[in-house]
Amino acid sequence: MSEDGATTRAPGEGGRLLSWAFRHLAGPADGVQGAVQGGSTAAREAWKRDLAERKRYTQEQRERRRAAREAQRRAE
Repeated sequence: MSEDGATTRAPGEGGRLLSWAFRHLAGPADGVQGAVQGGSTAAREAWKRDLAERKRYTQEQRERRRAAREAQRRAE
């Protein structure tokens, strides 16, 4: 913030009128439904499978690290 209390904005960010218009005329976000706009059902399903695979891989990595720590503790 600047010393006089006014916030500085990046060029092209807009002013008070644009901020008001965006808040009041754009409407609320829809949430998760339609988050992948313009995507096909197959693309959404592929994204969900990929996300599940990434979560599974991360969980496996955590379990491996945990097992390695336990093995190290037992060896000490």
